[in-house]
Parts: sequence; structure tokens; C-alpha cells
Amino acid sequence: MAGLDPGRVFRSLVPSSRDQRVYLLSALINTYGTGLVVTAVTLFGIKVVHLTTARLGLAMTIGGLLSLAAVMPVGRLADRLGPRDVYAVALLVWGAAAAGYVFLAHSFVSFLVVTTVQGLAISAVAPASVALLRRVGGSEATTFRSQVNAMLNMGLALGIATAGVALEANTVTAYRVLMLGNAASCVIGAAVLAWLPRYQPLPGAREESPFTALRDRPFVAYAVMSGAMYMQYFVLVLLLPVWVVLHTSAPRWSVSAFMIINTVVVVLFQVRIGKRVQTLRESGAAFRRAGVIFLVSCSAMGLATGLPAWAALLLLAAAVVVHTYGELWQSSAMYAMDFGLAPPHAQGQYQGLAGLGNRAGQALSPLVLVGLVLTVGRFGLIGIGAWFALLGTAGPAIARWGEQTRPIRSVSPAPPRSAAETAAQAVAGQADVAD
Repeated sequence: MAGLDPGRVFRSLVPSSRDQRVYLLSALINTYGTGLVVTAVTLFGIKVVHLTTARLGLAMTIGGLLSLAAVMPVGRLADRLGPRDVYAVALLVWGAAAAGYVFLAHSFVSFLVVTTVQGLAISAVAPASVALLRRVGGSEATTFRSQVNAMLNMGLALGIATAGVALEANTVTAYRVLMLGNAASCVIGAAVLAWLPRYQPLPGAREESPFTALRDRPFVAYAVMSGAMYMQYFVLVLLLPVWVVLHTSAPRWSVSAFMIINTVVVVLFQVRIGKRVQTLRESGAAFRRAGVIFLVSCSAMGLATGLPAWAALLLLAAAVVVHTYGELWQSSAMYAMDFGLAPPHAQGQYQGLAGLGNRAGQALSPLVLVGLVLTVGRFGLIGIGAWFALLGTAGPAIARWGEQTRPIRSVSPAPPRSAAETAAQAVAGQADVAD
């Protein structure tokens, strides 16, 4: 990573394609809105709806579990109807649910209903947005996804920073403004999508069985492996803050500093790493590399206990940098495996299955990372790192299995278009805007 030029890095985050820039703008607006509420929704439930922490946790858990039902059906719908409009509708439902917190959520039951609807919408957004990303990204879809991931980290951080003003005010009005800001971001993000062409379903999409992804054993194996490794994203978000405060002498303010370090490293290096992981074989090796890196980073976090404050701070900061480096390889491996294993005309369905695995990993994270790992202590951190390393070793084998069981194809979902076809699609896109 020598010779880093920050100006060049930030220029590399902006795609050259007009459609890619439109997609990125929509996603950035929506992610900024997510940042407004990601740290405030629990406080909204306690301060505005007056729920106990137990009832709040129950509502959010039930809503999260029920939302899993939307992932695969919506992915298939995006394949059959076209991803742009399905993605836009999901964003509008998300926005309506965000506004529902303000106008409808006044009790446990109503809060549960709104949370469930929002969870269903968020689950629907995931496969539809990636299916659209693949169509917009074309032959550069994997690199484009790295650009999107880097920029969305920046948008999320800006949203969280903005939300800090409302959290400092700590008033009912401030929390309601955050929810309405999230609703507005969803609506605006959906409106921006109208500038994109209405991508039609690819040949074979309507005839494809709804169980194709579930019958694809290499992809199922990948979804299970990726979902289990997905828990690494929550090591810094869930596990590390508790570890810092309760088990180390590092200052509490360092928790926020570690999140900033993570965001900066992702923004600076995600695209650079992503360009090095384009094929199935490269993605398998990247999973293995990420697993080893997570073993090193988690073990370093565990060793911070018992050290003086300054030493714990330095060791934890280094561990966060190392962990984020592993995250770059793991996310790049996910992008290449998602696109390399899934047939282009069934991208939504396959992304639904991959998303189901990831959401399951997310749901298990509090139980495993906080309930189990922290109970064991430093050896728990070493153990979870070893678990990630073990999962990573399966990456090359799954990649080889995938290569052997499907035809060689480009990441691009469609053959190159002629100038006339491009012009015709541009006209169709303008017609879509008029609609």
C-alpha cells in the first residue's frame, strides 16, 4: 500500500459511468439517512415510546427475525420484474416505516409493527439493490461494488456524526427529526433511481425455478460460510466497546476513535483491495487470507487486558487497523463470489440466499460475541479469531467447487452493447424518468 495519494484515492471512489454515479448517489443518500438513526432507534423506543429495555429488545428481535422472510422472495421478484423498480418500492416502504415511528409507534404493539415493516423493507432492499448494482456495474461490477462500499462507509459516518447533535440535545423532538430525516432520505434515494434505465429482466429470469439457488450446493456452502464469517463485522461494533470498557484500561473515548479508524481505512483502501479480487479463485484465496488476519487481530484485542492504559490503547488501535485490513479482503471476496457463482439472470434470487446467510450471522452475533466470547475473556477472543481462520480455509475449496459446476462467464450480466443499443437504452431511460 505504499505510495498512497489521498487525492487519487478519493477520485477513484467516483465511477466514470453516469449510471454508476446515479446509483452511488441514491445509495449514499439512503445510507446517510441510515446513519441518522442507527444509534438513535433504541433511544427513540425508550425515550419517545417509553418502552422498557426488555420490551424494546423483544420487539426488535421479533421484527428482525420476521424480516428474514422477505429476502429471497424479493430477490426473485427483482429478477422477474427488473431490479430498479423493486429497489425503489422497497426504499419507499422503508421510508414509510421510518415516518411510522413518529406518527404510529405509541405502544409496544405499534412499535413492533413498525419495526417489522421496516425490517421487511430493509431485507427487501438488500437483494434488489445488489441485483441493480450488477446491472449498472456491468463488466466492472466487482470493482464498482468496492467503490460503493467505500462511499457508503463515508455516508454512514456522516449520518452518525449528524445524529450526534440530536443525541446531545436528547429531546423527543430531536429524535423525531432524526426519524423523519431517515424517511426523507429513503424517498429521495428512490426518486434518484428514476434517472437510471428500467433494466428489463434478462433472458431466462421469468422461467427460472424459485429454488435454483437452494439447489446450487456450492452456493449454499458459500452462503453458510460467508454468513458465519459475517459476524466479524460486529467484532468492532458489539464486542470491542464492551471489551474496552469492562476488560481493559484503555480510555472510553477510544471506542469512537476506533470506529473512525475503521471508516478511514475502508474509504482509503477498499477499492485498491477490491481490484485485486475479481475471480472465484482470487476470492477463495482472499477468504483464507482474511481468516488468518482476523485470528491475529482478535488475539491482539484479547492481549490488551491487564496492560497500562497507553499500551492497551496502542495495541487495540493496531488491532483495529489489522482487523479492518482483514475486512477489506473478506468483503472483496464476498463481492467476487456473489457475482462469480450466481447466474446473471438470477442475481436477485442468489443475493437473497446470500443475504439470508448474512442476516443470520448478524442475528447470532450478540449471542456469540457478547454472550459467549466475552464470558470466556481473552481466550474467547482468541477462539473467535481461530473460528474465523477456520472458516476462511473453506474459501478456496468452495471457489474450486463453484468453478467446476458452472460455465465460465464474465461478471458482466449482458454482452457489450453497440452504440445504437446504448442510445436506445438512454432514450428508454429518459422515458422511465417521465413515467
